[in-house]
Parts: sequence; structure tokens; C-alpha cells
Amino acid sequence: MTYRFDRFERQGASAAREFSPGATKPLKLIVQIPCYNEEATLPSVIAGIPREIEGIATVEIQVIDDGSTDATVEVARRLGVEHILVQKGNKGLARTFQAGIDNALNAGADIIVNTDGDNQYCGSSIPDLVRPVVEGQADIVLGDRRPGENRDFSRGKRALQKLGSRVVRNLAEIEVPDAVTGFRAYSREAALSINVMTRFSYTVETLIHAGQRGLTVASVPVRVNAATRPSRLFKSTKQFMSRQVVTMLRSCVMYRPLRTFMSVGLVMAALGALPILRFLYFFAIGQGDGHVQSLVLGGVLLLAGYITIVIAFLSDTIATNRRLTEELLIRMRRLDPAGVSTDVQIASESDAER
Repeated sequence: MTYRFDRFERQGASAAREFSPGATKPLKLIVQIPCYNEEATLPSVIAGIPREIEGIATVEIQVIDDGSTDATVEVARRLGVEHILVQKGNKGLARTFQAGIDNALNAGADIIVNTDGDNQYCGSSIPDLVRPVVEGQADIVLGDRRPGENRDFSRGKRALQKLGSRVVRNLAEIEVPDAVTGFRAYSREAALSINVMTRFSYTVETLIHAGQRGLTVASVPVRVNAATRPSRLFKSTKQFMSRQVVTMLRSCVMYRPLRTFMSVGLVMAALGALPILRFLYFFAIGQGDGHVQSLVLGGVLLLAGYITIVIAFLSDTIATNRRLTEELLIRMRRLDPAGVSTDVQIASESDAER
């Protein structure tokens, strides 16, 4: 198996120490499945998950029901799913994903795999997905659907996939061929650092966060099944693109405020200097009276650029405090892993007895 790694493998050693092949601690894998009205496809998803994987001592399944109105929870219980969480209403994919991560950590997971409830991803690819984590080669592993070659994707969707991966590569400084894939494996240390802030989707934000934290990200080719239904995550390509753009902009402001605001401020200041120079030229040749508006426009742009640069430094200070808060949160999770959030209840009897 050949892995495709990002170019900035700065913390891979931490994963290697925890998940080295010679480690004596048996590894526990939890495969989580966020679901919203997936009673028809959930049996196929669960049936495809292998229960014996090389290097893994225990494989458990976790279903997070995002306020389904069908029999998703009953199907999961009938199929013997070990962990079943039920959201109090439809909270969206991002919150459902975060709730699953928190509960999996609380259940003692060493590796967490996320897959979709619509049976898009082949469960037989899970051993390939977790192998780099087991071998200590990566903190996060992405299932590469090879969207550029996948003819089930429309031409527009393939173009958006490439654009999204390029943007994430620039923001996160990691090489990702399929940035929005939901088929992923996380080491425990990587999962401890996850704190999704958006409601729409976790895919892009968590990658940018991983890049900022210096986590090692690998990609492996995975098999996919034929689409069973249109995506419920977005109603149209336009909506998907607009929401992803908002997520990327928020990530720029949150994770790279100094570079983002400084760039905007310098551009505004440069634009402001042009009309001022124009006014000075006409003033020097004795025609300044008719070009005062250039001086006004330039002054406004220069002032706006100056304020934006000040905001850049203030935002960088806030971002530093946020990073310190994140480190504190991660340390607290190591000592006492986060349990189920107040918006989630345990539905399975086996979990309730615990």
C-alpha cells in the first residue's frame, strides 16, 4: 500500500509513539456513522464494516442519529450497534460529527473512522484507511475518491472538488487530493484536537485546523459505491459552493487572521496611495483645485487600510489566546475525555447500562 502524505509532516512522531506496531496496548477502533433518515441504507453500511482488522483488537460501531423521523435508531439497535446516540432535533452534519467524536473518545477509542450513512463508501476500504494510523505514519487519513476520475460526479462537481482541494492546500499547507471526503480515520490525539465550529460541514474546517496544528495528513485510495440518492447536505451546487466559501473565509479569519487582514489592509493602503499621488501630480503642475476628490478618496482608502492593519494585529492576539484555550481543552480531554453533549442522548440499552 502506497500512502500519499502531506508535505509538512511535523508531528507524525507523536502518532508513531502511540500507535507503533510494537506497542503492547491493544487498539480499539470505533467506526462512526452520522445518520439522518438512513433506515434503507444503514444495514448495507453496517454489513460492510469489517470486524477483524490487522493491528486492531476491537472494532465497534457507533451511529449518531441526527433527529431522524424514520426507523434509523430501531434498525441500528436491531443490527447490534454498540453505541447509538440520538440528537435532540436535526443539528446538522458538523454537530453530529462532533458529538460522535466526543462520545467515541469517552468510550476509549484509539482510532476513529467516520463514514456516511448513505453507503457511499465501501467498508472494505477501512483496513487501508486505518493502516497508516496503526503504523504511526499519520494522524489523519483521508479516503481519496479520486474525484477527478469519478464519472459519477458531474463535470461541475469535479471542478469544485479540485478548486476546494487547492484552496485547502493553500490555507492548511497540506496536500489533499479530496478535501471534502467524509471517509476519514483519526488517531486519538488528532480526535482530541477536533472542535468543529460550523454547522454545515466539518470536512474543510477540520483539515485547515489540522494543518495549523501541524498534524500529519495522509490520503489513500478508497472504493466507493454507486449513489443511492442525491446528497441531503445541500440542495444545489450553488448552495454547496456558497457555504464552503463562507467556511473557508471563516477559517481564514480564525486561523490566519494576521495574514488575511494584513493583506487586505496593505491592498487598501496601496489603492489609497494612487489617487493621492494623482492629486499631488496635478497640484505640482498648478491644477490641484479640480482634483480634490482624488485626495478625499485616497485619504479614505488609506484610513481604511490603516484600521484594517490594526485589526490584523488585534486579531492575531485573539488567535493566540484561542490557541492557548485549545491547548487547555486538549489537556482537559486527555485527563477526562468529553462525554455526550447535552443535545445528545444514549439510545442503546448496552450504553445506558454503562
